[in-house]
Amino acid sequence: MPTRGGYFIGNISPARMDFRWFCLGNCIAILSSLATPEQSMAIMDLIESRWEELAGEMPLKVCYPAIESHEWRIVTGCDPKNTRWSYHNGGSWPVLLWLLTAACIKTGRPQIARRAIELAESRLLKDNWPEYYDGKLGRYVGKQARKFQTWSVAGYLVAKMMLEDPSHLGMIALEEDRQMKPVMKRSNSWTC
Repeated sequence: MPTRGGYFIGNISPARMDFRWFCLGNCIAILSSLATPEQSMAIMDLIESRWEELAGEMPLKVCYPAIESHEWRIVTGCDPKNTRWSYHNGGSWPVLLWLLTAACIKTGRPQIARRAIELAESRLLKDNWPEYYDGKLGRYVGKQARKFQTWSVAGYLVAKMMLEDPSHLGMIALEEDRQMKPVMKRSNSWTC
């Protein structure tokens, strides 16, 4: 990934920063208006320009790139499903489709969502709605992936519904309102 890739880093801890791409956090940053409009567009530009790596044949990678060699055991807790390009280590998760679609609608880029949905439609039903896909491009149903996952079905259905009626975005996206100040109230149970 480029050093100035237009995305937010995924994980910060006292010991290290993880500079990989994290789909979930970046899409939520767009939807919650934590990302500025410029940052949101940069994130979408990155997704579009790095489509093969971030979406591949089954949208979307939960993180990119995968951690390889011995480091994946340290970072992911030694779960054998987390070997490189698998599960939480670069696996492709269909449930993320709705988040990408929402971010695409909010940034005025529905064509990216359409492309992702078309990819998902070509495989999910045939593959029995798996939890995740393995491989650099998401070609294979993941090791030990469970089939008939309701969150894979729900992610697809929500993505389709939002694309068909973008007004549904208002249920999950926050618009920045610089004039709004939070109302500070004391709890009813508060006493002096």
